[in-house]
Amino acid sequence: MKIGSIREVKVPMQVIIGETAQTVENIAEIGVGSIIQLDSFAGEPLDLVAAGEKIARGEVVVIDENFGIRVTEILSSKE
Repeated sequence: MKIGSIREVKVPMQVIIGETAQTVENIAEIGVGSIIQLDSFAGEPLDLVAAGEKIARGEVVVIDENFGIRVTEILSSKE
C-alpha cells in the first residue's frame, strides 16, 4: 500500500468575519431577514482558520461572482 504525501491531506478552512454571544431566546427568534450584529467593524482584517487554528489574516475580495480572501498577514504559531 502506497502512502500519499502529507501535503495532499485536506484540512477544513474557515474565514471568520466576527463573533457575538446571544441568549438562547434571541437565537430561537432568528428568522429570514434577521440581522445579527458582530463584534468586528467593516474593513477590519478577517481571520483565516485551518483545522481550528488561526493561521492568517486577510481582506475580502470578489473574484468574478465569488468571494475570496486576500492574505495580508501570516500569523506565527504563538498568536
